[in-house]
Amino acid sequence: MKNGIYRTVKIFALLFLLSGSASPVAAQCPMCRMSAESNLKNGGTDGRGLNAGILYMLSMPYLIAAGIGFWWWRNRKNEGRDEQEFSEDDFAHYN
Repeated sequence: MKNGIYRTVKIFALLFLLSGSASPVAAQCPMCRMSAESNLKNGGTDGRGLNAGILYMLSMPYLIAAGIGFWWWRNRKNEGRDEQEFSEDDFAHYN
């Protein structure tokens, strides 16, 4: 039990340290970037949310795959509990 807790703490500590070293991401192609910059220079507001929208669309497949993986893992874990057979010693307690 203690090994599982220490492992979880190590993983969260590593993720915390890695998130602190993340640099800003520019997920725009050069053509989209030029279009957004020219729009902002001319007084438009269309370019402000473009980068956030691209990153949002990029994250969706990963979140869906992670959700399906978690659902599969949870159901497989429960399936193992349901299929456990009684040993003869366990059956003797019911007689």
